[in-house]
Amino acid sequence: MTAKAKPTAKPKSKAKPESHLAMVRRARRINRELAELYPYAHPELDFRNPFELLVATVLSAQTTDLRVNQTTPALFAAYPTPEDMAAAVPEEMEEIIRPTGFFRAKTKSLLGLSAALRDNFGGEVPGRLEDLVTLPGVGRKTANVVLGNAFGVPGITVDTHFGRLVRRWKWTEQEDPEKVEAEIAAIFPKSEWTMLSHRVVFHGRRICHARKPACGACPIAPLCPSYGEGETDPEKARKLLKYEMGGRPGQRLSPPPEYPGEPAPAVDAG
Repeated sequence: MTAKAKPTAKPKSKAKPESHLAMVRRARRINRELAELYPYAHPELDFRNPFELLVATVLSAQTTDLRVNQTTPALFAAYPTPEDMAAAVPEEMEEIIRPTGFFRAKTKSLLGLSAALRDNFGGEVPGRLEDLVTLPGVGRKTANVVLGNAFGVPGITVDTHFGRLVRRWKWTEQEDPEKVEAEIAAIFPKSEWTMLSHRVVFHGRRICHARKPACGACPIAPLCPSYGEGETDPEKARKLLKYEMGGRPGQRLSPPPEYPGEPAPAVDAG
C-alpha cells in the first residue's frame, strides 16, 4: 500500500499560537484523513465474543497484540467460559499465558474477573462501564475497548499509542489517561469515538512510531505540528512503515475480511 500523496514540509515561521477552534478543525480533518487511510481499522485482538475480548485486553498489558493472539487460542480452548476459567488451576493457566509476560499477576486478574462474572453477572460480560470497572484487572481503558467493540457503545481508548499521538498533534497536553480521554471526547462527536481510537492506534503502529516516525511517508504530514521529529526523506521513511503499510502481516491471526494485509503467523517465529 502506498501513500495517496507526498507530504510536504511545513515552512518554519513565527505564526501566532493556534486557537482552540483551529485546533478542533485540524483534529477533525486529521480524523477524516485517517478514515480514508484506514477504512479497515479494527481492534487488533482476536475475539469471538465479549468474554474473549475482555480476557485478551487484560492480557495485552505490557505486550503486543500479536503475542496475545498467539496465546489466546490455547487459553480459550482450555477455558471457554467464565465458569471454566474461574475454576482453573492457577499454575496451569500461568503456563498457558506465560508468553504474554507478568503471567502471575494476569492469572490472578483473570481468575478474579471470571469469578466475578460468574457470581455477580450470571456468567455474562456486563455492557456498562460502571460494572466493567468493578472487575479485577479492568480499568477504563479495558472497559472502553470492550464497550466499543463488543457492545457498540462509543468510547475512547487511551493506550500508549493514542496518548502519544494526540499529544504529538497538540490536541491535548494532558498525560493522565482519563484527562486525555475527557479532552479528546470534547473535540469529536460521540459517534466517532470508537473508530477514532482505532484509526489513531493504527497510525501510531504503522507510520507515526514513538522513536522514529516516518514523517516523509505520512499522508497527514501537512496537518502535523510535529512534522520533522522523524525521518523526512520519503524513500527512507517508506522503509520504516510497518504491517500492511510495509507489506508485512498484521497482528491478528484472524483479521476481518476487509483487512488488506496478511494474517499474522500462529506461531511466533521471532
